[in-house]
Amino acid sequence: MTESAGRARQSEIYLDGVLGRIPRVPVSYPRLVKAAKRAMSKEAFAYVAGSAGLETTASANRRAFGRHRIVPRVLKDVGTRDPTVELFGTRRSTPLYLAPIGVLDLAHADADTGAARAGAGLGIPVALSTQASTPMERVTSAIRGAEAWYQLYWSSSRELTESLVRRAEASGCEALLVTLDTHLLGWRPRDLDLGFLPFARGRGIAQYTSDPVFMRLVNGRIAATQARPRPKVTPQAVRTLVEMSSRTPGSLAHNLRSPVPRAAVETFLDLFADPTLTWPDLTWLRSITNLPIVLKGVLHPDDARGALDSGVDGIIVSNHGGRQVDGAVAALDALPNIVDVVSGRIPVLFDSGVRSGADVFVALALGASAVGIGRPYVYGLAAGGEAGARDVLRNILAEFDITMALAGCTTIAEITRDTLAPG
Repeated sequence: MTESAGRARQSEIYLDGVLGRIPRVPVSYPRLVKAAKRAMSKEAFAYVAGSAGLETTASANRRAFGRHRIVPRVLKDVGTRDPTVELFGTRRSTPLYLAPIGVLDLAHADADTGAARAGAGLGIPVALSTQASTPMERVTSAIRGAEAWYQLYWSSSRELTESLVRRAEASGCEALLVTLDTHLLGWRPRDLDLGFLPFARGRGIAQYTSDPVFMRLVNGRIAATQARPRPKVTPQAVRTLVEMSSRTPGSLAHNLRSPVPRAAVETFLDLFADPTLTWPDLTWLRSITNLPIVLKGVLHPDDARGALDSGVDGIIVSNHGGRQVDGAVAALDALPNIVDVVSGRIPVLFDSGVRSGADVFVALALGASAVGIGRPYVYGLAAGGEAGARDVLRNILAEFDITMALAGCTTIAEITRDTLAPG
């Protein structure tokens, strides 16, 4: 139970104001985005902020939240509130989790470890991305005792996929989130206009270059292509080689003379995803792990039925924050139908378009079991490192707590569709 986590956060900020101190990271979301944009390179900001095509799916995610209105209630005893939820057999202190986001060193040098620590300090699980800037072992070691999940991009190499799963288990990750909607990279004009794909420069592939199976595949590629002519040397090629080499295990001096950095990037691009996966492939994944398997990227009721038939342990309703298909259904619009199909048999998590504590309330009211925070914590990380990410998460939790109280709810179970305006 919490007397008023939201009021405590408000008071902290206002009392600091009396002393002439304003928040180091903006509370207002538009100002937070501007602060992050100032702190990031144009390529980095485009990668994080951008979405597919004309970005209509990202816009639809926000419009969907705007169509659902919370109905405040009065004269209800909300003096104490309980924001805890039961998920995957564990009682959790909040209904939030950090959605998996790759290449976090684009935002700040604190990267994955800083984001994970920010969440861990607030009891918020982190979903570690396969496209991370930091190997999973280093992150879980830094948050020892706190919860981490592992988001799996299913490689076209079964051996590599199994190696990643085994490492996630050994690192203490408590669930596998299998991303299904990125077997091909979406058409993202902001990145295309800049000719910028971080993975092609050796960024965001730390889970791979720290993996023994992947590095064996890299060495095999080098042996098979030794006679291949080297690319033409240009100033940008030199800069890219330095960037690749600085992110490959080993000394920079050695890597600059080695074929490994370029071969690692090429191997990653070849093996990143498997577009041939079908429902029966989940049987193989189940055979190699006892971790809860959660399917990420479900938007159609028939796919929810397929998930139930496959015996998975959870679903994440998500359109990848609008980054994959332009003109796709808003994730929030898809959520109620998925919840109805699942009918409480497995948890239904949600992400895409969440910007505030009020958004968290709406997603829970529509049936989400837990809600993923994505871009907001990345912008906090960009603006202020680990502390900035923590401040953003504290603000979202505070607003959620206040929204619960003003809507007349004292527990998560009381946040139902009846708390929203009809229609």
